[in-house]
Amino acid sequence: MASLFRGFFARLFGNAAAPAEEDPVEYEGYRIRPTPFPRLGQYQTAGVIEKEVGGEVKEHRFVRAETHSSREEAVAYSIVKAKQIIDEQGDRIFG
Repeated sequence: MASLFRGFFARLFGNAAAPAEEDPVEYEGYRIRPTPFPRLGQYQTAGVIEKEVGGEVKEHRFVRAETHSSREEAVAYSIVKAKQIIDEQGDRIFG
């Protein structure tokens, strides 16, 4: 029973170790921070898109269904996905 709860909390909260920070990527006035995380032996596509709007830093977090076998692949794809989101939605992502 205890292992059932441990597994549940591990899936719910992820790994206790903080993921490595990636350098932000500048794109079209936005800052992209890839934040892939380990999940079921793979790395999940995820990131943060930031932009200063009216003196305030706005932030949009995203997680996508795609998984990757390595962290490096997940970082690269998270950047590609963030650029796509920016191109398609622009500042609407903050609304």
